[in-house]
Amino acid sequence: MFAYAQVMDTSALEQAKVADEEIAAGRHRGPLHGVPVAVKDLCWVEGVPSRAGTLVHHDFIPDENATVVRRLRQAGAIIIGKTQMTEGAYSDYHPAITPSVNPWNADYWTGISSSGSAVAAAAGLCFGAIASDTGGSIRWPSAANGVTGLKPTWGRVSRHGVFDLAPSLDHIGTIARSAVDAGIILAAIAGADPKDPTAAAQPVPDFASASRGGIGGLRIGLDPRWNSEDVEPQTQAALDDAAVVFSDLGALMVEIKFPDVGQAVSDWVPNCAVEAAAVHARDFAENRNLYGPILAGVIEMGRTVSEAEYQQILLRRAIFRREVEALFAAVDLILTPVQPFAPLTLASLATLGEQPDLIARLQRYTCPLDMSGHPALTFPAGFARDGMPIGVQLLAGQFQELTLVRAVAAFQEHTTWHQRHPAKG
Repeated sequence: MFAYAQVMDTSALEQAKVADEEIAAGRHRGPLHGVPVAVKDLCWVEGVPSRAGTLVHHDFIPDENATVVRRLRQAGAIIIGKTQMTEGAYSDYHPAITPSVNPWNADYWTGISSSGSAVAAAAGLCFGAIASDTGGSIRWPSAANGVTGLKPTWGRVSRHGVFDLAPSLDHIGTIARSAVDAGIILAAIAGADPKDPTAAAQPVPDFASASRGGIGGLRIGLDPRWNSEDVEPQTQAALDDAAVVFSDLGALMVEIKFPDVGQAVSDWVPNCAVEAAAVHARDFAENRNLYGPILAGVIEMGRTVSEAEYQQILLRRAIFRREVEALFAAVDLILTPVQPFAPLTLASLATLGEQPDLIARLQRYTCPLDMSGHPALTFPAGFARDGMPIGVQLLAGQFQELTLVRAVAAFQEHTTWHQRHPAKG
């Protein structure tokens, strides 16, 4: 399924032996001790090629671990490999890289860019995986592969030792089969980091306890217009069914009006492009021929955006962030689609250039939460007529990941969507 860019079999066996010895001696490090976890190939692993889906970093071997990798190892997790990803975490694979394959059906999209992480989790090739989300790259793959993806608040997880795409948009998070599992991995990697001044100092919750207790009285917001306008019936049905489950569990469904996302979606591409151009400035100047056409195109675009245009984007982002945060005075969570249409086939994606509105539609429910920096949790909520999984998402206020995990843990205790797995073959 090409989930992995590199399997670290030798070191994984060595780590497993150490974990066995420690556990046998009563030195238990916590819920991840001895558990196999994968990391997206943009995370540095000391002595292991870390290529970020590119050719330009093909020979890069870091001499230290990313903070997330170091913390996973401190928690006793066994790093079993580096998962495959799109080039530089942007929207397409480098032509020289073999894409990951959706384990439910090879003719369908795996999502971008944390595709390998989601495929590995869905196929049972790891307990869970580290992923990243700049425009939807945890949530699209999680929905496409029928797994659970947690995009935390921007700054909740250190980005030290993680290749940047667009630093002010990049969120490091987790993908697993359940909300509690995703939360357990997040608990291990989150928190302040002297090597990353943008990493937040907020206390890290005990996500393992999130499944205890109910969600009675929890207020979940719904925007009927935003959740239904141009949303295809199968996706709408999964969203409506999820709302019924939450209501039956005691949550209060509250009608809200989400801020207009049109400008945030429009601003996302130039915002990402400017930052990607800055990140790749030296490599692109020296090795332009090693870049694939899609990532090269966005870098070229970023070089054309003026300082004034970028400043206006940042000001609009600040206003939008405040507007989104203000919603959480009236509700605890907000329920939305991940994308407005049923699972995408690879054939339909091949016609993107002929459907200029398709990309904007795809980004409508994901990019805005990267622009605002708010956390979101995607989880399986049904299946389409073609047998492919459909995911929905909950949004929360800044640093309210525990509420997200608690709500979806309750949902998953009373549904079985997340327990269904693709056939092995």
